[in-house]
Amino acid sequence: MGGSLGEPHPVGLSVPPDTQHAISVSLPTWRDNVGYEESEKRVVDAMVTGYPRFFIHLSIRKLARLCEQKFGREHESCMLFPSHGIAEQCRTFMQARSLPSGSPISARLIHFSICPEDKMKQGPCVNDDATLLSAASANLHIVLFSHDAFPIAKQFWQHTGLGISSRLAEHCLSLLPADPTFVPNGLQNTPRRALNKHYSAKKTNTSPPESPVVEDLGVDHSVYLEERYGRNLPISLAASAKRALRRRISGVYVRDASADSPNGSCSGEQSPIGPSSRGVQGLSENDVFLFSTGMSAIWNAHQLALAVRPLRKSVCLGFPYTDTLKVLEKWGPGCHFLGDGDIDRLENILKEESQRDPSTPPILALFTEFPSNPLLNSADLPRLRNLADKYDFLIVIDETVGNPVNVEVFPFADVVVSSLTKVFSGYSNVMGGSLSLNPQGRHYTALRAHMDAHYEDTYFDEDAIYMERNSRDFKKRIRVIDTNAEAVCDFLRSRSVAGGAPSSAVKEVFYPKYITRQHYDRCRVKAEPGVQPGGYGGLFSVTFVSLAAAAAFFDNLACYKGPSLGTNFTLACPYTILAHYGEMDWAASFGVEKTVVRVSVGMEETESLLASFQAAIQAAESAVAQECA
Repeated sequence: MGGSLGEPHPVGLSVPPDTQHAISVSLPTWRDNVGYEESEKRVVDAMVTGYPRFFIHLSIRKLARLCEQKFGREHESCMLFPSHGIAEQCRTFMQARSLPSGSPISARLIHFSICPEDKMKQGPCVNDDATLLSAASANLHIVLFSHDAFPIAKQFWQHTGLGISSRLAEHCLSLLPADPTFVPNGLQNTPRRALNKHYSAKKTNTSPPESPVVEDLGVDHSVYLEERYGRNLPISLAASAKRALRRRISGVYVRDASADSPNGSCSGEQSPIGPSSRGVQGLSENDVFLFSTGMSAIWNAHQLALAVRPLRKSVCLGFPYTDTLKVLEKWGPGCHFLGDGDIDRLENILKEESQRDPSTPPILALFTEFPSNPLLNSADLPRLRNLADKYDFLIVIDETVGNPVNVEVFPFADVVVSSLTKVFSGYSNVMGGSLSLNPQGRHYTALRAHMDAHYEDTYFDEDAIYMERNSRDFKKRIRVIDTNAEAVCDFLRSRSVAGGAPSSAVKEVFYPKYITRQHYDRCRVKAEPGVQPGGYGGLFSVTFVSLAAAAAFFDNLACYKGPSLGTNFTLACPYTILAHYGEMDWAASFGVEKTVVRVSVGMEETESLLASFQAAIQAAESAVAQECA
């Protein structure tokens, strides 16, 4: 994976390069990131991909254009979803969000069943060979609405992560006859800025875009890359792949034999299973539910709480990844946001709400990340568990950053969610999420009954096959990443003001080894016979004494630059610029300063990584010296 420490990757192209379903996009300089948020033409016109919940994949756009032409009325746009229930949720959200304006949105739902015979226009759908993806029919659920309502529909797509995947879109396109009237990528009538924004809260323009230049992978290269990760495995193995994923996540494999057999069956059927290694008795694959993205797992966890528990506000504890807070604020009765992670303040809220109405739990659920993204704070989980038991609310823990190799959070949670897109996959070419129930939780019976009755598997089979294949070696990869990250952070910390270097350009290194370590260590996986101790993860953030120092560090850091984390290669971004460009003062009030550079460390050679960070520090220090001159 050492190739990422070379020349800067061109702006707007996929990260990793030549990856048709890449999760990240190259924004290699500080100026590129600011230009992106400011919708600078130089940057925006170069974008051919992006993080899938923010940048709608070109194949999805093309399919949407087809659906608009087939089913839409004049001046209508659409969103595409994998089930009727999700499409209905989108319509409900759009209506609710538009009510305050006095002009509620009217949206129409269409069910479009696409069959292999449609390509040849041969009549009714008959699927007589379900073992091949090319022979599998597809079902699209289309939400049609006025073009000017697109930004609200895009909020639903972004916050929930429930839209169709790019692989599903390509499968649908493969079943439809080619139409020479389509422009490349089907981008007509598609609002460029609303589609391309990754995180910014700024208002967006909905004018029709120009078509971007598409990254040409070449047919042979594209086919090779896809087959390398198992694209052509028979679709009949998807159910086995999903079972293997649930077993892997629940920790019931005694030895994950499929991890040692990269060319063997994806099912792991020969792998013996036993009691879970996740720290709670009775956890099994049946307590794990798969979703298409990490955010859809979080959204569904919140929907689960709303369905099972008395209706009250939730709590978001600690400064979270931006869309988690949006989910808690925009669905249900709202959210108490404790961005500073102050549990004393939480306890006061619980007491006040209990006194106001002793007959009802004071809150619905508490959501927290362990550790948090981007400041790597870890909450006092034992204390939270005691409060949850006393006041009868749910605890939902997002373990994405900590990951199950390093931390054991199940004993303190009712629900554990994770973005499988990140280090569990590592290859940055497929999305996925999981929601797991703690069988020892006091509300487990009700939670499990609701999931069993209402869970809808909309995880596209081909995506599941990729995820299963990618994740076979996730434990080995995490060990390498942990070692690299600790070495880099120890080096940076030694060159920081917080670490005792008063003239440094670096202010602070946010990493679980230095930030709220006592809480993190309480949940670290302990060393036991046959079990290595947990590490501190691969993610850290660093702040600087000036914006110029931060920009110099970022621009001179030799690695891929773009959104996402948990990749097998080192990936960096100016987090506050990308995530909170329209609200940077607000973010700074919680310690997320403008100068934050977030780094997800990869599997490169340790010495090469250290040399890259050494050069970046020198550039930052030179920038500070120039400012002082």
